[in-house]
Amino acid sequence: MSGLKEIRNRISSVSSTMQITNAMKMVSAAKLKKAQDSITATLPYSNKLSELIKSISASVDSTEPNPLFEKRELKKPLLVVITSNKGLCGGFNSNIIKEVYSLASEYGPISPDLLTIGKKGNDILRKKFNVISSHNEVYDSFSYSSVKEIAENITQRFEGEEYDEIVLVYNHFKNAATQIITKEQYLPIHDDSDNKGNVSGDYIFEPNRVKILEELIPKSLAIQLFKAISDSIAGEHGARMTAMHKATDNATDLRDQLKLTYNKARQTAITNEILEIVGGAEALNS
Repeated sequence: MSGLKEIRNRISSVSSTMQITNAMKMVSAAKLKKAQDSITATLPYSNKLSELIKSISASVDSTEPNPLFEKRELKKPLLVVITSNKGLCGGFNSNIIKEVYSLASEYGPISPDLLTIGKKGNDILRKKFNVISSHNEVYDSFSYSSVKEIAENITQRFEGEEYDEIVLVYNHFKNAATQIITKEQYLPIHDDSDNKGNVSGDYIFEPNRVKILEELIPKSLAIQLFKAISDSIAGEHGARMTAMHKATDNATDLRDQLKLTYNKARQTAITNEILEIVGGAEALNS
């Protein structure tokens, strides 16, 4: 009977785990919808702003180009690594960590510094790389204003020639089951010189194109970082929803298997008791 009690306890434990994983799946599904809506709302503005900046910058004829477009000799790169604060989301964080190691090897003897957003990535990567700052608190109250401060800090470091190249590394959300590891150049801004002159007299610029660029570029960089983090958040919820769905399925299979084992053991115990009773009765009769 002790064996039956142990199996009953395991069935109860697996059932409780299954309820937890199913609840986490439902929560992630709800948060995923909210994150997708945020990305959908941000993309048109972000894409148009980026397109406008590249077009205007290509048409500006200035002897002093904006320093954020300046391509310098690569002496020190900075990787902005976006992971999550929480686990239980499959290979979501480990894939980004592997990509950072791969990128670091591509730089050869130049060791990149890291700016991390997300506790999971920071805890692992700080053991090997120089992490200049960590912004795990962004996820506590995610908003454009909190991301804007990080973007301004990164921009100042580039303008001060502390870093010559800044790259974003994050998971791009494709669907709930698929996240694409993305590395995206943040600074210097890609100069679309092929479109030079494409901004024609259809626009009237006040006060002038240079001043407009000075105002628009910080907004564009903040939006680009905001979009990357939003993308990562959606990917995290999608990965967690998928992982918890698989965990629930596995728990269901294990519970069914344990129930079958329990029923077999119980049937065996009942059969043995019947045999003992019959054997005892025959012994008395004889």
